[in-house]
Amino acid sequence: MHARFKQAALFSVKLLLSIAVLVYIARGLDLQQLRTHLVSINPLLFILALALIFVQTFALNGRWELIMRALGVSLDWLAGWRILMISLWFNQVLPSSVGGDAVRMWLLRQRGVQWPEAVKGVAADRFTALIGLIVLMVAGLPVLMSRVSNQAAILAIGGLTLAGVAGTVVLLTLDRLPKRLIALPAIASFVRFGTLVRFLLLRSEHRGLLFGSALFIHLVTAAACYALARGVGAQLSVVDAAILIPPVVLLTAVPISISGWGVREGAMVACLGLAGVPSEEALSVSLLLGAVSVIVGLAGGVIWLASPERGSYSADKAAQAAEEPPGYGLAKAREVSSHP
Repeated sequence: MHARFKQAALFSVKLLLSIAVLVYIARGLDLQQLRTHLVSINPLLFILALALIFVQTFALNGRWELIMRALGVSLDWLAGWRILMISLWFNQVLPSSVGGDAVRMWLLRQRGVQWPEAVKGVAADRFTALIGLIVLMVAGLPVLMSRVSNQAAILAIGGLTLAGVAGTVVLLTLDRLPKRLIALPAIASFVRFGTLVRFLLLRSEHRGLLFGSALFIHLVTAAACYALARGVGAQLSVVDAAILIPPVVLLTAVPISISGWGVREGAMVACLGLAGVPSEEALSVSLLLGAVSVIVGLAGGVIWLASPERGSYSADKAAQAAEEPPGYGLAKAREVSSHP
């Protein structure tokens, strides 16, 4: 009962935050103009954006399959894609994307994959995506500085980028700490995880393809946003989309709202505003991107309805997995050295 109350309270807080941010953004906008942008979207460009995000799921699954293979797990491509699509559905209906990841782990266990490999595979997939995002932000920062005169915005995005770089470096080098520190249970799990990611990106057989896919996937998101922006008549260049969408994606990934709603809209309005895109157009791009994500998620919902695992699914178990502290599952993982 306590766990369900905690889950309901968390969901309520995130829902209120999403609504509050959306209301705050809408207060200063011309809502009639916003409605006009949404209903007058070029249908062909909307379909293009939808196709890009759908095709992106194939690349996402390919990256995940490479990671699982490096862990010694043979994951059938079609089975992996089905699991990924189902997780995207749960991303829409659970309080955060962490819930979708918990479902991914649960479905892997149903296929006989051991818990340590399931946890490491999903967590490494997430962190590899984060590294790709940070690399794009680092690469785009000089371009951003040459195209944007707003110093406060440059400092904010630069600070966000620097924080991402620092966090990544710290995690990947935790095993360099004194042995008495890395032996502590609270740190040891993160040390093993950092060692795993470093192995995947630096020493695994498919490291080039793995890293390249991480960059490609985020560029596809930027391309979808560019298509939506052009579809509502926004004057957004390809270069601006490539350097301004990654910060939006990074902020949206922070699990403080329902599926990123509200946070994504605020970040999109702020970032695209740096390229001269009016707030109404920027907000319409974000809302349309959210609609695209919902449509792709609904496709995953259809797959879930036909899934043989649905009868044994436990929402309580998935919620419990989603609520575990970051190091909990990783603490159950075996040493990375067991998977050279």
